[in-house]
Amino acid sequence: MGNRLYVGNLSFNTSKETLQEEFSAAGEVREIAIPTDRETGQPRGFAFITMGSDQAASAAIAQLNGKNIDGRALKVNEAEERPQRSGGGGGGGGYGGGGRGR
Repeated sequence: MGNRLYVGNLSFNTSKETLQEEFSAAGEVREIAIPTDRETGQPRGFAFITMGSDQAASAAIAQLNGKNIDGRALKVNEAEERPQRSGGGGGGGGYGGGGRGR
């Protein structure tokens, strides 16, 4: 198991400080990232938390998955690595309009 966690179903009012306090009860917290919407700056309702060890990550899942914080039941599990994106563009499109109904 890795030490990076995905925390879902966050209230938009939940702060990094609240997460630090809750997750540090399970072990060392190295990093907390709460992604925000590019246009509005509002939190997107989830976070990534890097714990100090695999054991701390396991303890955090056991202690905090389903825990109610700021009116929401958290979903805590191991973060999955994002698949590698290829550098190519979307392509496609460009089909001529002819040929239909002829």
